[in-house]
Amino acid sequence: MRNMSTAVLYNDQGGAEAAVEAGQESTPTTSSSGAAFGLFSTDFKKNEDLKEMLESNKESLKLEAMKRVVGLIAKGKNSSELFPAVVKNVASKNIELKKLVYVYLVRYAEEQQDLALLSISTFQRALKDPNQFIRASALRVLSSIRVPIIVPIMMLAIKEAAADLSPYVRKTSAHAIQKLYSLDPEQKEQLIEVIEKLLKDKSTLVAGSVVMAFEEVCPDRIDLIHKNYRKLCNLLVDVEEWGQVVIISMLTRYARTQFTSPWKENNDKTFYESDSEEKKEQTEAKPYIMDPDHRLLLRNTKPLLQSRNTAVVMSVAQLYWHLAPKHEVNIVTKSLVRLLRSHREVQYIVLQNIATMSIQRKGMFEPYMKSFYVRSTDATHIKTLKLEILTNLANEANISTILREFQTYVKSQDKAFAAATIQAIGRCATNISEVTDTCLNGLVLLLSNRDETVVAESVVVIKKLLQTQPTQHSEIIKHMAKLFDNITVPMARASILWLMGEYCERVPKIAPDVLRKMAKTFTAEEDIVKLQTVNLAAKLYLTNSKQTKLLTQYILNLGKYDQNYDIRDRTRFIRQLIVPNEKSGALNKYARRILLAPKPAPVLESAFKDRDRFQLGTLSHSLNVKAAGYQELSDWPAVAPDQSVRNVEVIEPVRSGSESEEESSEESDKTSSDSGKSSSGSEKSSSESEAEQKKKKKTKKAPLKKNKLTAGDRYGEVPPARQLCVQMFPVSLSSSRVCVSHSQQLIDCGGLFRVSLQVTTPSFGPVKTYELLHHMTGKGLSAKYHFPRQPCLYQPSMVAVQVILTNSSDHSLEEIHIGDRSPASLNIHCFNTIERLEPEASVTVSMGIDFSDSTQAANFQLCTKEDQFSVSIQPAVGELLMPSTMTEEDFSKEQGKLLGMNETSATITMATANTSSQAIGKQVLSVANVGVVSSSQNNVHRFAGRTVSSGAVVLVSLEQKESCAALLTINTEKSVMASMLLRDLKQALAQA
Repeated sequence: MRNMSTAVLYNDQGGAEAAVEAGQESTPTTSSSGAAFGLFSTDFKKNEDLKEMLESNKESLKLEAMKRVVGLIAKGKNSSELFPAVVKNVASKNIELKKLVYVYLVRYAEEQQDLALLSISTFQRALKDPNQFIRASALRVLSSIRVPIIVPIMMLAIKEAAADLSPYVRKTSAHAIQKLYSLDPEQKEQLIEVIEKLLKDKSTLVAGSVVMAFEEVCPDRIDLIHKNYRKLCNLLVDVEEWGQVVIISMLTRYARTQFTSPWKENNDKTFYESDSEEKKEQTEAKPYIMDPDHRLLLRNTKPLLQSRNTAVVMSVAQLYWHLAPKHEVNIVTKSLVRLLRSHREVQYIVLQNIATMSIQRKGMFEPYMKSFYVRSTDATHIKTLKLEILTNLANEANISTILREFQTYVKSQDKAFAAATIQAIGRCATNISEVTDTCLNGLVLLLSNRDETVVAESVVVIKKLLQTQPTQHSEIIKHMAKLFDNITVPMARASILWLMGEYCERVPKIAPDVLRKMAKTFTAEEDIVKLQTVNLAAKLYLTNSKQTKLLTQYILNLGKYDQNYDIRDRTRFIRQLIVPNEKSGALNKYARRILLAPKPAPVLESAFKDRDRFQLGTLSHSLNVKAAGYQELSDWPAVAPDQSVRNVEVIEPVRSGSESEEESSEESDKTSSDSGKSSSGSEKSSSESEAEQKKKKKTKKAPLKKNKLTAGDRYGEVPPARQLCVQMFPVSLSSSRVCVSHSQQLIDCGGLFRVSLQVTTPSFGPVKTYELLHHMTGKGLSAKYHFPRQPCLYQPSMVAVQVILTNSSDHSLEEIHIGDRSPASLNIHCFNTIERLEPEASVTVSMGIDFSDSTQAANFQLCTKEDQFSVSIQPAVGELLMPSTMTEEDFSKEQGKLLGMNETSATITMATANTSSQAIGKQVLSVANVGVVSSSQNNVHRFAGRTVSSGAVVLVSLEQKESCAALLTINTEKSVMASMLLRDLKQALAQA
């Protein structure tokens, strides 16, 4: 079964995502909002007001009304009566208004199906809208209309969306697959075809959603995963967090069917063991060799143990538990213990899984035993689980420490927890024989406790312990008999009566007296006590009839007319068994053997002993019951299936003309991948990589090349940053790799930016990091930012910014988000609110800022739950550019158009170290995000780019003169930008 956390996730994320894009930060609050509550509600007036605004001719009023309506939805208020007024605006030309209308429609389309059907043609037209968010929202609304008659329309829309250029739309199509399948399961075969197509998608944004659709529609079609297995493993670290949970769960099931067990022991011997050398050679098992694909999965999931998402960490932990060799499982221990600092709901699930693990492998968690000590602030269910784990970890070495802890827990005001502690002491006593007497004596002392619950539980546990060695503890039985009158808890009284009857021959004087007392109060006792009283009477009748015959007959007569039929039945049975008469027949002979037969001592076991039959982290494991939809992990195959099914054939056609630059970029991708594989992370110099690219261009001749990638060929990890350009979730798990070629982004984005921008591959890697907020000013919160020089998907006119947030305080920071901005018109795409940041933890988030080709600082507030801090991001002029690729001829043509006032030049003096071509390129690229233009002249260096916001061309040329002098020229319509860029380049080239 999927991880429990994922069940909530993929119901439909669409509304929330669209709301973020539409700008949740501007959701208004009205002065009359307080009147919406209480007895004299004015909701009807507000709704009338909203209807008028929605039906007005002014776009601003409609937009304001929709913001208020979405605000009402967010607060959980019913706005369904506004559906007719809202749906009229679905064809609006205002993008912001249209986004909010779709947010509303996703919420109410299922409730107002008839009205939604009237607008279905509008939704179909919106599927062709240029804006990717409108296309996705239209598909989301269409799939929310649960009417069988539109199933063919939904199917067609899903197929078209699956082929969309935008990964966001393709992701939405994967979500729609699950809705359509639940509406009409007969469409399964067609949906599987779409799933198969989406599984081949290289976008990290789509991966998690399509695997979720796979798990929902056809989880048994393992053959669809074969060709995509290695790709999913390599992309895993860059997939959004909930997608990681789903993929890991699916890959766990896949691995159990495709690889052999890593737990095999090689010292198995034949049944007829022989000392001869030949026999030994025959019985020697072959050493286990792990499949490279098996190792790939373990290696690529290991970094996710550092994830801030607890569900991801738990998923990786269960994967290692079920798939990794036993000596490697220990790496998950520290990460699981770290999760115990989270909320109690998280602690509960994690502790349940640790409790199961600790039964089989105590050594994993023994070094962290103190992490499971109970705190006074813990809830009872958390305390009980920690107690369970401590009991599982107990051994001869640490039992004294654990018993000291238990001694404190017994005094707890939490009665349920104190009772559980006494049971834990009993388990320790049975599991570790060295401390049995110590535990038993301690429990006897608890019999004098004032708390009835503690005394009752002690009696029950002592009863179980005495069964293990009754001959040595007759004094304890006598002591318990003396306390009998003071004990009122039925279970405890019944336990004492059972002990008296079972060992009545060891206390011949006390047992009859206890029976006498019970005869007086029989009618007032609880049913469980009455049953044990009847049993005690029967056993004493058989062993000491002289003293107890009349008492037994009296009790049996009372039981004969009891209100409870169980007691009446037991009484009649006992009478026929022990009292001989004509009707009892031969059964009377065996009465002693039946009632006084030796009974095996009870085994005190952990409640989690049998939970390992369920996969860790699942709902079934948590409930200890097989839940609906749970898929059991299969046993390891005896012989591994053919691993060649995971080999992928790649067909690479030769491109010509305008596609030559893309071909060059792909070659660059392969070069970087191969180098990463062979040198384990070592980087080549820029000159080497350029030479390698040129060499590969020249040697490429075959019109069609077909390569078969085997397991060994695919283990170079895919650079995570190749997928950053399609990340729709701003919060990432780790710091992004910034030294990524822009050509890779161009290709991997599936053509998103190809129409409006051609980019080239800068050879510059390191970036400058700037301080946004000092930890002293931020009360423990520190922030740094840098410009990753990547296209911003949120909006083409925005500059991508990555911010590293660090909690330097000793307490958690909550609800970190962007507040007010200055000026108010500043266009910023904020990162999602970070709900919680633990002490010493860091997280990298992505933002988009439209600087409008200006170096003016973007001022805004960085907020936590308690505080607000004013911060600003000021870009260097070179960060406002994107590299552009062009030939030397094109450069000259463009330069000819930008002369006169559009040309800025100056003679500069360069440092001696900066006179080589490589040094000049490095210095220029460190200042400006531009592309290198090839030059036929050795002394002339050319660079080209475009401004991010307006797309204005920026051309830089540097002509070297005698000695260290050079003529630096910048051609662009942006004269102010040119002056600032000239200043920065002059300064950079002059530095040694």
